[in-house]
Amino acid sequence: ATTIKLQVFDKETVNRAISDMLSLSPRLTWPLSDIVYHKTKGNPMFFSRLMVSLSKEGLLNFSLSRRRWVWDEEKIQSRKIPDDVAIFLTNAIGQLSSEVQAALCTLSCFGASADISAVKILEDDLGLKLQNSLDAAVADGFLDKLNGKYQFCHDRVQETAYKMLSMEDRASRHSRYGLALCRYTLKNINDDAMLFTAVDQVNRGGPHIVSGSDHGSLLAYLNLRAGKKAMDMSDFASALAFFDHGILFLDENHWHDNYNLSLELFDNAVKCTYAIGDHQRLNQFS
Repeated sequence: ATTIKLQVFDKETVNRAISDMLSLSPRLTWPLSDIVYHKTKGNPMFFSRLMVSLSKEGLLNFSLSRRRWVWDEEKIQSRKIPDDVAIFLTNAIGQLSSEVQAALCTLSCFGASADISAVKILEDDLGLKLQNSLDAAVADGFLDKLNGKYQFCHDRVQETAYKMLSMEDRASRHSRYGLALCRYTLKNINDDAMLFTAVDQVNRGGPHIVSGSDHGSLLAYLNLRAGKKAMDMSDFASALAFFDHGILFLDENHWHDNYNLSLELFDNAVKCTYAIGDHQRLNQFS
């Protein structure tokens, strides 16, 4: 058997290939080739597959009115990379510097993406050094930086970074990050998006982080706030999850110590249970 080794394309080679493929000046294809190179790292097989996929998905097509190939840069930029590229990148995570790996692990705790503003809060509140390392990961193709967010180029990359953390470390990180964001939301009560992010992190950390009844009551209150915001958006399933978590943060004497907070959490949980039609759960409240 004969083995043919394909050399990785540099940016100029990718641009020349796309220029020849689309019969357009290299000057015109630079914006597209820059995105394609970023998503494929110049791997010839990944490059060809991505170009075919873009055409099939209608993100790259021939315009009869303009008599040339056109593309949607924004949609191509936000498009997830192909699975085979993701596998290649997940195998390459271990070759990154320890600082970049650590930053990816931190970001992975937030799922597929996190607001840059949340990253900045973690830096300021916890003294973490994240943005330079995350920007390095963007340059290496592991992340995209779009619309005010750092987002993983593929779910598999996020999952790989998250699996690098032990179960105990994950819970600890969710709690630390959530509490840092909660401190921000208490000072910035109109930032609903950050409230949802903060409370979700705290909830994923679990009730074990509670250091006293006052602490538990505060986290229960933040879940109440988030639940009410979700109800206002008619997202009753998410609202119910917030109320349920809020109840978990209450101590055993909550009806005596925090009657109004307890009443609001249970009352709104009943309303959401009714709204989503979970009659079996309603019987538990009766």
